[in-house]
Amino acid sequence: MATKISIRGLRVFAHHGVFEFERAYGQDFFIDCDVWVDAEAAAANDDLAATVNYGALADALVANAKTDPVDLLETLASRLLALVLDFGGGATTGIVRKAKVTVHKPNAPINHEFADVSVTVKGKR
Repeated sequence: MATKISIRGLRVFAHHGVFEFERAYGQDFFIDCDVWVDAEAAAANDDLAATVNYGALADALVANAKTDPVDLLETLASRLLALVLDFGGGATTGIVRKAKVTVHKPNAPINHEFADVSVTVKGKR
């Protein structure tokens, strides 16, 4: 049974960006994450250890996004995707079959009115 687990609008304050003021002052980023897993065993046995713990995944995404500032959203999104594809430990190692990560930068330094800037990356095992 293919199951999609989604996290939407995960907020993290970080210091990514091309410009020095972005690195110095930081800003909010928002992360959306979709993870596809085979959750048949988890559902049959009501067993969290057999699926992705979305609370632990959210913690890992935030911790990763707060570290090692990068210039590009593409770099950050790719780094987070790698984390998601490798997420899990013990019984859940390798449980993620495919994933999609979007990083939003709603306060990007653009000289025009806009609603959002985002980069989306997808991958699978």
